[in-house]
Amino acid sequence: MKENKEGFITRSLHAPFPKNDAYNALHMPVYDGVAYEFDSAEDIADVFAGNKVAHAYSRTSNPTVEYFEHKMKAVTDAHAVVALSSGMAAISNVLIALVENGGNVVASNHLFGHSYALLKQTLPALGIEVRFADMTDMEKVAEQTDELTRVYFFETITNPQLEIVDISRLSELAKQKNVAVVCDSTITPPYVFKSMQFGVDVEVMSTTKFISGGAAAFGGVVVDNGLFDWSKLPAMKEWVVDYNKNALVARIRKEIFRHLGGTMTAHTAHFMNLGLDIMALRVDRCVDNCKHLSAYFDSHLKIVSSNYPGVNSHESFDLAQEQFSSKPGAVMTFDLESKEACFQFFNRLKLIRRATNLNDNKTLCIHPESTIYAEFSDEEKVSMGIRPTMMRLSVGIEEVEDLINDFKQALDF
Repeated sequence: MKENKEGFITRSLHAPFPKNDAYNALHMPVYDGVAYEFDSAEDIADVFAGNKVAHAYSRTSNPTVEYFEHKMKAVTDAHAVVALSSGMAAISNVLIALVENGGNVVASNHLFGHSYALLKQTLPALGIEVRFADMTDMEKVAEQTDELTRVYFFETITNPQLEIVDISRLSELAKQKNVAVVCDSTITPPYVFKSMQFGVDVEVMSTTKFISGGAAAFGGVVVDNGLFDWSKLPAMKEWVVDYNKNALVARIRKEIFRHLGGTMTAHTAHFMNLGLDIMALRVDRCVDNCKHLSAYFDSHLKIVSSNYPGVNSHESFDLAQEQFSSKPGAVMTFDLESKEACFQFFNRLKLIRRATNLNDNKTLCIHPESTIYAEFSDEEKVSMGIRPTMMRLSVGIEEVEDLINDFKQALDF
C-alpha cells in the first residue's frame, strides 16, 4: 500500500488535474458537453478500440467525473475508482459484474432496506442466489459458503441496527474460500475507514451522504483496492485475459455501467469534488455532536434506550475504535415506549428535520419501521431488527445545545 505523507484533507484539496486546465483554474470546471472532437479518424478509432484513453461521450466518461474519481483514488490509495449515479448503482454494478448466473452472494441479514430488496428480489430474478447470514458470527458465514459463493457483502456499520462486523476476521475467511469481500462503507467514509488495511477488496459508497458536502447531489462510487485475483471468479475470467488487475473496472465501464446507464453527471461530480475537500471537518463535528447527544439520551426518562457505536456502552465499542479511527459515523437510534410515542415526538420536532437521508449538514430524523421498511412484512422487520419503537437520527453540524433543546421540547408530551 502506498504511504502518503500528507493528510486526508490536503490530499483531497491538492489532487492534481488529469490534464492542465487551459485557464489554470483552481477548481476543476464543470464539463457539461456530451461529445468530444478528435483530430483524426485514427485517433477516434484508437479510443473506441481501447488502445488510447480519452473522453468520447459523457455517458461513458467525462472530465469532471474523471477528476472526482482521481480525488477518491488519491484519498483512498485505491487501485481504481468508478463514479456512478447513486449508491444503489454502485452496489448493483459490482454484484452483477462479479457473480454469474448460478453463483451466490452471502450477505448480511442486517442491511439498509433498498439494499436488502435488491438482494432479496432483483438479483434472484437474474439467476444470482443470495444467502443471508449473521456477519458477526464467522461460523454462520462459513456455513452459508460453498464452491459457488463469489462475494461476501455487508455494511461496515449496519443501517439502522448499528451492528459492526469484525472485518479482518471476515476477510481472513474470504481468503480461505476464494471469495471477494465487498462492503458498503457509506456511514464510515475513507477519512475514518481505511478499507485496504482490513482486507476489503471492493468498497461501495453512496456519495450522496458525507461526500457530497451536505446532500447537495446524489451519487455513488466503486473503489477497487486491487487486492483480489479476479481470475478466481468465473464471471471475471474473460475480462482478466485483456485487463488483468483492471478487470473489474473494465467490466463495469465497458459492459455493466455502459449498458445499464448509471452515469454520474458533471454537475454531480462538481458537488462531490467540493464536498470531499471539507468532509473530514464535517465528520468530526457530527461525531462530536453524537457523543453529546448520547449522554443526553442516557439521562432522559422517556428514552428507553439509545444506540451509538462511539460510546463505551456499545457492545462493539472497541471494534469501532479500531476499525473506524474512533469516529463510527453520525447515525444514532433511540427507542421510545411505543410507536404512538414515536409519532408524537416526531410531529413535535421544530429544528430537527423529518427526512430520510443521512449525513446532511442538517440533523434528520425518521421512523424506519413505517417508512424505509414499510413494504416488508412484520416477520421480515423482526428478522432485520426493525422495531416500531425505534427512531433513527442522522446527526448534523448544528450547535449541539440547539439539538438538545429541540429534543427537550419534542419529548414534552
